[in-house]
Amino acid sequence: MERTVNGKTIVVSGAADGIGYEIVANFLLKGAKLVIILDINQERGFKTEKILNEKYGDGKAVFIKCDVISDLESVTKRIFNEFNQVDVLVNNAGIADETSYLKTIEINLIAVIAWTEKFYEYMRKDKGGNGGTIMNISSIYGYRIIPYAPFYNATKFGVMGYSKSLGHSHNFEKTSVRVLTICPGVTKTNLVSSCKLRDIDVLTLFADDSYQKDWQNSDVVGREIVEVFQKADSGSSWVIERSLPAEEI
Repeated sequence: MERTVNGKTIVVSGAADGIGYEIVANFLLKGAKLVIILDINQERGFKTEKILNEKYGDGKAVFIKCDVISDLESVTKRIFNEFNQVDVLVNNAGIADETSYLKTIEINLIAVIAWTEKFYEYMRKDKGGNGGTIMNISSIYGYRIIPYAPFYNATKFGVMGYSKSLGHSHNFEKTSVRVLTICPGVTKTNLVSSCKLRDIDVLTLFADDSYQKDWQNSDVVGREIVEVFQKADSGSSWVIERSLPAEEI
């Protein structure tokens, strides 16, 4: 079934730059009514808001400073009160920090679940909502192993399992809320240079010739995520890697 982007209000976390920025930009390109940019970096967030409004029209983008761990209640209250309807949530914020399993689990898994649950309840038709779509960003390491990042690996496997379970047709038929999982491959973003891996430097790892053919730019991921939005069934998961079109896995 084809789903239109036109007229939709989209919320994306970690959207001030990188993949998140490309997600909101591509939703606007396809006709979204409004994108709400959530990010912890205020300076970068307002800059992104300005860039998008200049390109797509005043009022098309709104930035809200947000820590996905501590600001769930205050930010969702503002969103639900200020905007008539939210149609799509994309949980994109994430880290790769093998020095702290608690921080990695909190941001990559607990926050994804918490934000999904909040919007799921808001959207579900059987409780007075209008239905909607939640897209959770996992990784190719949500179903493959990387020996240098067990904390990251665990959280992304968790996102995959949680999203596929919640998105199962049994739940969708009752709620009309689609839940999709996106698994990007290695992508050129700020997250890569800030990665803290186990027993190896991230730049040393990815400088290896075996990775060179795998790299893709974030604009490819943003474009393909919007393509997935338009065609995917609830509970499905999709890989986007090597600059190829998204493929269901």
